[in-house]
This record gives sequence, C-alpha cells and structure tokens, in this order.
Amino acid sequence: MFDSLSDGLQSAFKSLRGKGKLTEGNMRDGLDIVQRSLLEADVSYPVVQEFMKQVTERALGRKVLLSLRPEEELVSIVHSELVSILGPVDPSIHLKADRPTIIMLCGLQGSGKTTTCGKLSQLLKEQGIKPTLVAADLQRPAAIEQLKVIGQQLDVPVYSEPDNKDPVKVCKNGVAQAVADGARVVILDTAGRLAIDEELMAELSRIDKKVGPDQVYLVVDGMTGQDAVNSADAFNKSLELDGVIMTKLDGDARGGALLSVKHITGVPIKFIGTGEHFDALEPFRPEGMAGRILQMGDIVAAAAEAHRIVDEQEREELEAKMASGDFTLDDFKNMMEKVSKPGLMGRMMSLMPGMGQFKDAMNSEEAAGGIRQTIGAINSMTAAERKNPKLIDAARRTRIAKGAGVQTPVISQLVKQFEVMKPLMQGMAGGSTMDRARMMQQLQGAMASGDGGLGGMRVKKPTGKRLSNAERAKLRKDREKMKRQMKRNKR
Repeated sequence: MFDSLSDGLQSAFKSLRGKGKLTEGNMRDGLDIVQRSLLEADVSYPVVQEFMKQVTERALGRKVLLSLRPEEELVSIVHSELVSILGPVDPSIHLKADRPTIIMLCGLQGSGKTTTCGKLSQLLKEQGIKPTLVAADLQRPAAIEQLKVIGQQLDVPVYSEPDNKDPVKVCKNGVAQAVADGARVVILDTAGRLAIDEELMAELSRIDKKVGPDQVYLVVDGMTGQDAVNSADAFNKSLELDGVIMTKLDGDARGGALLSVKHITGVPIKFIGTGEHFDALEPFRPEGMAGRILQMGDIVAAAAEAHRIVDEQEREELEAKMASGDFTLDDFKNMMEKVSKPGLMGRMMSLMPGMGQFKDAMNSEEAAGGIRQTIGAINSMTAAERKNPKLIDAARRTRIAKGAGVQTPVISQLVKQFEVMKPLMQGMAGGSTMDRARMMQQLQGAMASGDGGLGGMRVKKPTGKRLSNAERAKLRKDREKMKRQMKRNKR
C-alpha cells in the first residue's frame, strides 16, 4: 500500500542520518524530498502546501535541530501532520433504535460499489447484525444478479424488482420489506455512470429525498488519484455525503486521493477496501494509516485481523492449551489453515512494525506452497505423532515424508520449527494484547530473516532490495529477544 510514497518518505528520513552536524540546510534538503514524494504520489497541490507549511515550521525549530536523533523527531512530526490531514474520523455506524438504519452507497461505475455492499455486509455480520441489501442499480446490466450472488454467498437477503424501472420505488419497497422482516440495517446499491452527469445526480437526489437514508457513502476507486477527489467533491455538493469508502488500496494506488479527499471536500474516509475478498474492508483509522505510510505498522489493525482469524471461544481454548503446554501439531495445523487465506499473511505482515518489506514474500506462491506442504505433512502423521512429535524417529520421518510427497528433511525441519514455536506460543498465553503483538513481531522477524520459516518453510528475503545495516541489526536483536523469551518459558 502506497509503496512509492513510503519509500520516498523513508529516503527523506535517511538523508538526515549520519550527519556530523544537522543544520537548517540539511533539514531543508530532507523536507524537499518529503514534498517531492507527496507530489509524485498525486497529492493535491494545496494539500501539499498546507502540509509542508506545518511540517517545516516544526522541523526547523531549535528542539529538532539540536536533537540527538533529528530523523526520529522528523518522523514524529510527519506522522502527527499525516494524522491531522486524515482525521478526525468516526468509523462507527450509529444504528437507530426504533427502525432500520438506511445506508445509501453511490459512486461511478467501476469503483467497486456492488462488491462493497458485500464487504460492508460482512463487516456488519461480524458485529452480529444481518443487513438487507436492496438492488437499486437498474442501469448496469447484471447488477441485480451480481448483488443476488453476493447475498447468497454471505447468507444476506437481497430485495429486487427486476421489472421495475423506478429506483426510488424499488428503494422504498425494499426498506418497507426490511422493516417487515425486522432488519436493523438496509444497504441501498444505487446506479452509477462512467462519468458524473445531471441524470445520475438527479436520480440519486430523488432517492435521497424520498427514502431519507441515514448515511450516504460515496465509493471511490483509490487508484484514480485526483479524479477520486473531484468525484467526491461533485457528489458531496449534490448529496451532502456522510463519508467516503475508498477501494482498491491493495493495488498500485499512489496515495494522493487518500491524503487529499478530507482536506478538499471536508468529507471523512470511513472505510477502506484492501483486497478482493469480503473480509477486506477496514474501518478507517488516521493513526493506523499514518503508521502504515511511514512503515511503522498498525498494531490495532493487526489485532483486528487476528480476531477475524480466531473467534473469542477458539482463542480462549487455544490459550488454555498454550498455558498448559498442551499445544499440539493439530492445533498448529488448524492455525495454518486459518492463515492460509489468499493475501492474509502478507496483509498481517504489512501491519506489523518493521515487517512491511516482507509482505511480497509472504504473498508469494512459494509461501502458499510451503503452508500447503506443512498441512500435508501433518495430515500424514498418526494422531499419536501429532500429539507428541518426540515419537517421530528416523523411520517415522521417512514414512511421513513418503505419505506427504516431500523430502525427509522437510519433516525434520517441521518438527524442529514446532518445538521452537511451542514455548513462544505458551509465552503469549495470558499476556496483554501488546505483549502478544510484540511476541508475534519477534517471531515474524525470525521467520523473515531466514532463520526458519513457518512450519518448515523458509521465507526468502525479498530480492532486489538489500537490507540496511540498521535493518539487519534489528533482525538480530529480534532473534536474541526470542531466544531469551524461550529460555524464560523453559524455566
């Protein structure tokens, strides 16, 4: 996400490291790189001007110039100003107590509006709320059928009237049906156009006036740059938007729209789409997004992803097993199956501080193949072997390897890695959320450094980008921390 912008900002910070003496000239050179990075990321020029004014005033202050670590001070300043530009935001959907809450989604064709209906439904279902979808896009061929397929996949009701040509009546009838069914949320999937025109705005305005949605969200394609900002401005003038949902931020979006839309339109970004799957919609948090842009990670988002993987009951059962030392290869395999969803490991890696550079390696086919290999190897073991890997001697390793279709050393490596991970997993049980996050970071650091991979799979360092001395030192430090933690757990 926003790799070019992140790399540009990192170059600015690196330019200040190793200076014998930091001067105003040195700092201005670094700030010039910051400004250039923002402009190359297609951030609106007025936004860049305002941002650089605030950053420059603080960065050229005496406290920063005389600091022992001026680059860290600059990172802190840039982070603070990014948060200021992106926020504040309230990503919650305030539900009505006495009737269904009506959410209207609008946007241009191709922005991902209908798919976002499914993603928003999934997000609501995770909160125990089952919405009703209303197929009010009567312009695009197959739009109604697409929404019905999404409803079937998510087990969410979809209201449609294929023969009705009046979207206002369809929306009103859909809301009435939702009331009769006792639904708490109704999501209206309205029509779009290839470009903004009077007919589109008139249709949306009629729905807005006649149906009275409680929340109006504009879905925009984050890859369209400043066109997304212009669309948000035009829609807001006609509908008074309550928020923006920015999609396709997992692609090669440069970040300009994300950093510009709130400042230019005054409309906050409420949610962001970070993938194709229904679980790839996140409530927008300015602090977390600023951390991702600066490659500082987003622990809160990582924790949210973890909660999606393991529900509360499973987590409690798993923690009980970890604490008692009863964590087996069956439990390990179950975890592998949960994290093997396409793109999930890369997404988790990008959210962990200092691990973003390994995202592509974790999303690779080699990584996915390694997880499949691990699951196959565990399936080839007997129940007794999965419960007690110490039973696996040379003869058993050969038998398991043949059953899984792998070389014998793969089984040896799997058992070795499980024995390394087991005390770490036990150490995570009962700790705070931050303790678990730090443990996971240490584990991922060891994995990504090549000291061993997930379940016997070695994750190679990303090619084409050499680690700096500081990054190598950090990985060594993480490995030492992990070793010390393992010794404490054994005691």
